[in-house]
Amino acid sequence: MTQRTHGRRPTLEDVARRSGVSKSTVSRVINGEPRVRAEVVEQVRQVIAELGYVPNHAARQLVTRRTDAVAVVATQPQNRLFLDPFFDCLLRGVRRELAEHGAQAVLLFVEEPGDHERVADYLGGGHTDGAILFSLRPDDRLGTLIARTGLPAVFGGRPRAGADDAGYVHVDGDNRGGARQAVEHLVALGRTRIATVAGPEDQEASAADRLAGYRDVLPTAPPDLVERADYTRQGGADAMGRLLDRQPGLDAVFVASDLMATGALQTLHERGLRVPEDVAVVGFDDLTDLTESADPPLTTVHQDVEGMGRLMARLLFDPTAQAAGSRVVVPTRLVLRRSA
Repeated sequence: MTQRTHGRRPTLEDVARRSGVSKSTVSRVINGEPRVRAEVVEQVRQVIAELGYVPNHAARQLVTRRTDAVAVVATQPQNRLFLDPFFDCLLRGVRRELAEHGAQAVLLFVEEPGDHERVADYLGGGHTDGAILFSLRPDDRLGTLIARTGLPAVFGGRPRAGADDAGYVHVDGDNRGGARQAVEHLVALGRTRIATVAGPEDQEASAADRLAGYRDVLPTAPPDLVERADYTRQGGADAMGRLLDRQPGLDAVFVASDLMATGALQTLHERGLRVPEDVAVVGFDDLTDLTESADPPLTTVHQDVEGMGRLMARLLFDPTAQAAGSRVVVPTRLVLRRSA
């Protein structure tokens, strides 16, 4: 139960007086500095709780030069981002880790050409302590613009177009290795006409890496067995239809995301094809809300999406990782369910 001091808002001086320590010691406790004995930290925190003291954020920022805000920058259109369970899972991991560091996420979108300068100016204006960026397209110059601000940054996915030159940290799944696992499994099942629904050519490197993994296993696969889609359910459904029109005898398909794979399953059912008897299907990501409720449940390549989000946020606050420009590749593994 909080105890107000004569009806007014408690101050730093009130906390120091009640705790029997100096104001500078209280300030160090609030800012998480290590040079305070554990018993003093506990005592000050107890008094803060008793008084209901709330630190003055503006004053704290002047001392610590921290805003306790982190920009999360996405180049996906807003209407697609909030419908994609992959990004929802990734953002959940980011938010949970930021909370551990006492920070909030500020979500910024880059959709129009002028958004690049707007976002770079905002980030360079001292409004955030760092930036987490994902879904950058191959020709995106945002990484180069942010490099000029000197702001700590972490990229989700393998960065392209100048981001490598900036020496930024990045976190990515083993997209190529995971795709190889998926296609090798389909080959081991005895499938001989294996198609793929790849991600869009103009987006982040993961689409290219997953297609490369498919081609590692099937280097002579004809172009008619390769189709692209936009990482949406409808895109996967339409791509599956185009593949069947060109190759009605295909007996397996590796789909580069679970969301697209659910669309592919829909088209196969509509065409009267049985899964996996006629066509085996493998997805990528292992978003269990999708994979376990699919008809039939979806065999897929697992990557720890929420864990990747948490790792991105953690590395943002790691000075050693920032200085080294760490590159982290998270392993993947195949999860077998009834679709293959």
